[in-house]
Amino acid sequence: MKSIEELLRPNILNLKPYSSARDEYSGDTGVFLDANENPYNEPFNRYPDPYQRKLKAIIGDLKACSPDNIFLGNGSDEPIDLLFRAFCRPGIDNVVSIDPTYGMYSVAAATNDTEVKKVLLTSEFQLDVRALLNAVDSSTKMIWLCSPNNPTGNVFRQADIKHIINSFSGLVILDEAYIDFAPGSSFLPHLKDYPNLLILQTFSKAWGMAGIRLGMAFAQAPVIKILSRIKYPYNLNILTQKTAIELIGKNRERVSKWIEQLLSEREKMAAYLKTLPFVKHVYPSDANFLLVKTDDPKRIYKYLTDKMIIVRDRSSVALCEGCLRITIGSPGENKELKEALNSFKL
Repeated sequence: MKSIEELLRPNILNLKPYSSARDEYSGDTGVFLDANENPYNEPFNRYPDPYQRKLKAIIGDLKACSPDNIFLGNGSDEPIDLLFRAFCRPGIDNVVSIDPTYGMYSVAAATNDTEVKKVLLTSEFQLDVRALLNAVDSSTKMIWLCSPNNPTGNVFRQADIKHIINSFSGLVILDEAYIDFAPGSSFLPHLKDYPNLLILQTFSKAWGMAGIRLGMAFAQAPVIKILSRIKYPYNLNILTQKTAIELIGKNRERVSKWIEQLLSEREKMAAYLKTLPFVKHVYPSDANFLLVKTDDPKRIYKYLTDKMIIVRDRSSVALCEGCLRITIGSPGENKELKEALNSFKL
């Protein structure tokens, strides 16, 4: 791997970060006359902890890793954008990404004037390792992978991911947003072995906290320090931090039950969909959704939308021609979908 100094944009390497009042004093008590805050309307009058120390300690315990290896952002989209800002010189550097995958990688790249070299997955939706590594050139700073992948729903073979990490001199970004639905597949326990690996996870899926916008990035300390240096000073508001602490404590035991029920509902839904005459294929899934190949996805999508049942039309995405992506809902929501599809006629 290249050193972090070699990978960083020169202006980021030389950047003197903004120092907030809460950088200089991090205590919880005292007479605060340092940040020009209003003394009234507690607790919302005070700036939040810019480094989310209490929340990181709880997440560190939950994920069995040091808080020094954790960056917290406004969803995963914030660290995605920060990675481009930190490592990719606009108009010069490029990244390599699988295709199809989560669309925000390309959006963040375009926003930062960075070329994305897209490499198609195989017909089985697995990594084409040779093609991915062949797409790398001297200006490639990052390789973007998503496992379980969105919208295909499958995990990639660990041996393939390890080969890419070991063969690439830049950063490998592994988005594990749906990893809670694929037990035993996370690379987080191996983080200490790979200085060029950054793992993205989220509380939006299995934990049911999409509304509070809390994403996590895990990496060795030098990479985390870079992201912390260039983020907005108070990127996670006090409501998000407090709510996350409360919900992690409250739901820590419930999450495994939610996951168990969603996986059971997923298998029931997959079996049901395979019985429908207009469904051509239901792809195996390691996530909380199914990718379903149909005879007429746009017509089915409109039919369901008219009944106020919203799925995702993915038929224009590479390798997903004819496909709808269906999130697994509650038993009641899934029943409504089945009843609607029972009445659909091509």
